[in-house]
Amino acid sequence: MTRLGAVTLGKQLSSSDISDTAIALLDEQGTVAGWTQTAERLVGHSAGDVVGRAAALVLPSFGTAATTSEFVERCQAENGWSGAETVRHRDGRVLDVGLRITRLRGHDGTTRWLASMTGTGPRTEDGTNGSAPGPLLTHAPIGVTVRDRQLRCTFVNDVAERHDGLPHTRRLGCRLTDVLTGSHAETVEAVMQQVLHNGATKVHEYRTYLPTSQGPEHQFAASFQCLQGADGSSLGVCVISADVTANRQARERLAVLSEASARLGSTLDMMQAGQELADLAVPLLADYVAVDLEQSVSFGEGPPVRVGATGRHLPAFRRAGLASINRGVPESPWVRGEPVDVPAASPFAAALRAGRSRLEPVLDTTPGTWVDNVPALAHRVRDNGMHSIMVVPIRARRALLGMALFVRTKDPAPFHEADLVLAEELVGRAAQALDNARQFAREHTAALALQRNLLPRRLRGGAAVEVASRYLPADVDHCVGGDWFDVIPLSGARVALVVGDVIGHGLHAAATMGRLRTAVHTLAAMELPPDELLAHLDDTVQRLAEEDCDVPEQTPAVSGATCLYAVYDPVTRRCTMASAGHPPPAMIDPQGRVAYLDVPTGAPLGVGLGDPFESVELELAEGTVLALYSDGLIETREQDIDEGMHRLGAALTQPGRSLDELCDMATRTLAEQEPCDDVTLLLVRTRSLDPSRVASWTLPGDQEAVRGARDLAARQLAEWGLEGLEDATKLIVSELVTNAVRHGTGAVGLRLLRHQVLTVEVSDSDAFAPRPRRAGSTDENGRGLLLVRKLSRRWGCRSAPDGKVVWAELELPRDSGPHPGSP
Repeated sequence: MTRLGAVTLGKQLSSSDISDTAIALLDEQGTVAGWTQTAERLVGHSAGDVVGRAAALVLPSFGTAATTSEFVERCQAENGWSGAETVRHRDGRVLDVGLRITRLRGHDGTTRWLASMTGTGPRTEDGTNGSAPGPLLTHAPIGVTVRDRQLRCTFVNDVAERHDGLPHTRRLGCRLTDVLTGSHAETVEAVMQQVLHNGATKVHEYRTYLPTSQGPEHQFAASFQCLQGADGSSLGVCVISADVTANRQARERLAVLSEASARLGSTLDMMQAGQELADLAVPLLADYVAVDLEQSVSFGEGPPVRVGATGRHLPAFRRAGLASINRGVPESPWVRGEPVDVPAASPFAAALRAGRSRLEPVLDTTPGTWVDNVPALAHRVRDNGMHSIMVVPIRARRALLGMALFVRTKDPAPFHEADLVLAEELVGRAAQALDNARQFAREHTAALALQRNLLPRRLRGGAAVEVASRYLPADVDHCVGGDWFDVIPLSGARVALVVGDVIGHGLHAAATMGRLRTAVHTLAAMELPPDELLAHLDDTVQRLAEEDCDVPEQTPAVSGATCLYAVYDPVTRRCTMASAGHPPPAMIDPQGRVAYLDVPTGAPLGVGLGDPFESVELELAEGTVLALYSDGLIETREQDIDEGMHRLGAALTQPGRSLDELCDMATRTLAEQEPCDDVTLLLVRTRSLDPSRVASWTLPGDQEAVRGARDLAARQLAEWGLEGLEDATKLIVSELVTNAVRHGTGAVGLRLLRHQVLTVEVSDSDAFAPRPRRAGSTDENGRGLLLVRKLSRRWGCRSAPDGKVVWAELELPRDSGPHPGSP
């Protein structure tokens, strides 16, 4: 059985073709002996017009011969006649038809001729006609049987015997039910009875095995037409049968192409796209299909390889798709995802170098050929009976994406050019999907690299918190988003805890995330309260969105973000937090009980509502765990947010577990499915700073406070064993207290904290932050803050409810001993 491809899909013989065939039965002298309604519809003449008259009345070919008998003699010599002809309709129109004269045999050597005509449409002005089944029907083998009113066979041709295996000697003079048993014969005779009764045309399709074939079953279509005499009465039934197996296969392949258009491109995963191509081609086109992707394509990295430009070395390939009629795909020595060895002298290499498909109808597998260069491949080729192959490069925009291998093993028929056309059509459609996936994979890879580079490399919780985190990027179909998290050291041993999520996916979202993370660091350095910080961040997001717009009416690529910002103080164990549309954090107390905090949820950043953000403050017991996360952790394709929050809470209710273990348990259920959104999880376990490491005093607001502050600081440093920092600390304390006394009113606060660094804090009632300025050579003032900046590792100012706090940090000596939060 030959499989026909796309080039012949419009030229297959179908049941509709034979049902539209006009039939006339001629005797040995070329006189019309029987006429059909389809013939009347074609040429306009009724049975009364033509029966008993010479066929030349309607068949011009008879008229071109010197005599009718001469034409009959020509048909006898050639056992029939076929070709394209013109017929004049009764109304004068000229029609193009496909004409066939078929010789029929009867009892005692009698002969009849069946004239079958199929219209191809009216002749056009340029003398041509459109494509139609007529010319095909004139050459396609058809079986013909003529039966009388009692359904006995009176005439038959040789093709009918090839269709059902019944010789004419058994068929002539017999009804079908006399020579065949079963429901099929009874069904066919019932159809013929209907045709005799009403004179209509009936078409019946059935499947059977050819008597001369050991291959798969064939499908046949039979047309039953009533033969009419001169008075219009029924003379019998003419049956035309044709093998329409090829047409059925063509319809199936057209359906495959239609399905391919819908299925190919349903995913942006390169490997899955390759598997879709393999699944579509088996078993309809091939018994075994392998799809290999060029190495850079499968990973979305590297420059594309040009078609045909293989150079001295062949590109590297990775197996992406496998399909076979055999369970387990025994034909392939490589599984999906593994590198593929391409022998240099193989048809695969030849197709790559030429940049076009290669068809080998008969694969040479004799010893010493190219298959022996890869022993594992040679073993599979011979053991599985691979005898015919097609290699089709997968290409898009002159770039080589991969190659597809089509193989026949069980099907004995070799591949033909028509099969190659269909294979190239399928591969061409798959190439479009793969190219889209490749472009997306490149963006996904770039976005993921950008995202990972923009996220913190190492989180430091200092003396305030113990930290662990997880980041899981979205699956390839949804691309990387703009999720981020952070732990930012603040003055006074405090830390800022941040988690955010930029709305959108891709490079733009990842880049915007980086800009927002930088903005949060800048605002955090200003020591703003959480609600004020989110207000400033909201302005930043709106400005970024405006920059994305080419015109004011255009919708920005990134329309906003959510964010949760919290500040934890290990001295007071107080935590202040505010939210901009972000999911609430989970709190796990030291006994393992989980609760979701009721944080006022403001509008997402950048939506432009203008509503103020609200902060909430709570005291946390030492050892409390806070879980900050993005919605990708609690919302999946299968679970809504409530179910996800319940699952997260259950995973975190594990007293005694390390933070890393809790992170693993919280994200473990997501490993069973590719996340459709980025997943971020930040876990912190709170610490408290031992009171012995904090010293604070309230000083009078006069100049005497300066000397007293220096003495108090010196004594405390001696108690902590930090005498080596005494000179620098006393200078810093002196300058800061002097500024506080000079510019503020009321009492002055002094506090020393020993944690990972030594922090000096001076508070006063003045809300204005000091600014260092360069003093002239004759100025008496202005050098104090410059001195503080020179002596400390960093310094700054933050607002307080009743004024401000100016602080400075000094590095601890290496031999100062362990302290809470030490790495």
